[in-house]
Amino acid sequence: MRIDAEELFERALKGDIRSISRILTIAEFPGEIDPEIYRGIVKRVIKNGGRAHVIGVTGSPGVGKSTLISKLISMYRSRGERIGVITIDPTSPFSRGSFMGNRIRMQHHSQDPNVFIRSTATRGVSGGLSISTVMLVEVFDGLGFDRIFIESVGVGQIDVDIHNIAHTLINVLIPGAGDDIQLLKAGLMEIGDFYVLNKADKPESEQMFKTLREILEILQNQGLSDWKPKAYKVSAVLGTGIEDLVKGLDEHREYLMKTGSFGNIVSRRRKYSAKIILRHLLEKTLENYIDREKEYLDRIALGEIDPFTGSVEIFRRFVREIHRIR
Repeated sequence: MRIDAEELFERALKGDIRSISRILTIAEFPGEIDPEIYRGIVKRVIKNGGRAHVIGVTGSPGVGKSTLISKLISMYRSRGERIGVITIDPTSPFSRGSFMGNRIRMQHHSQDPNVFIRSTATRGVSGGLSISTVMLVEVFDGLGFDRIFIESVGVGQIDVDIHNIAHTLINVLIPGAGDDIQLLKAGLMEIGDFYVLNKADKPESEQMFKTLREILEILQNQGLSDWKPKAYKVSAVLGTGIEDLVKGLDEHREYLMKTGSFGNIVSRRRKYSAKIILRHLLEKTLENYIDREKEYLDRIALGEIDPFTGSVEIFRRFVREIHRIR
């Protein structure tokens, strides 16, 4: 049965769960749907979007990102907000599969029709964000969700791409896990709007929180941004400190709205979408072309040509072929 894009979009906009799920799937797997239907739905989604507050949550595996998000969902739901959640799990480079385990910690929201949790995989994309992730954000936004959480894969410095699509970025840390050293690494300390020290009931948390605030003070004095990143201590399991964090998140949203940054970040997100789609198309095309250069690759394998010179030559041939196609 042919899908009516307008009807499907209107049903989803009214909160029909099956229709929301259908649109999310269409956005995630565009190659499996009639291009005309895909364009019809995405066009409506984009036109209606640009208002949701997108919050990225990153940090090393095991720091309690899922539990923290679950507590934040409860706070926002008490205000009557609709929440979309995207959890990202790493894709195995061998089996190409992934274990979607993060949503297990948010199970008690699964019966709430105003909380929609979607798991996706990195699918081998560097930076931790696939095309699917960005399109899922657009769908939640276009369907009127108030707040969208993205739980990153949490693999350290290569996880910074989330900065390109989130309005607000929370970096979660825990005491006693070597994070004191991680704090000093470039990248992670330059992209966060909030640094949340979870499991703050542990005795060693005091020293780490002191170190964290000292580093933030140095960064603030460097004037990297008008927004002064903030540090919070919470215990996601016990639920302490969450209320103060929500107040801080509200303050950041107001700051973004007041400075015009909110809309600018939506534009940045959409440009970023186009870039990763183009990058994906280019990589796939190049991979297919490389398979045709078996003879030349064999010469590299035999040591007749060094890998650098050989790679440059293959790339030149690829570019010439692209020009011929054009």
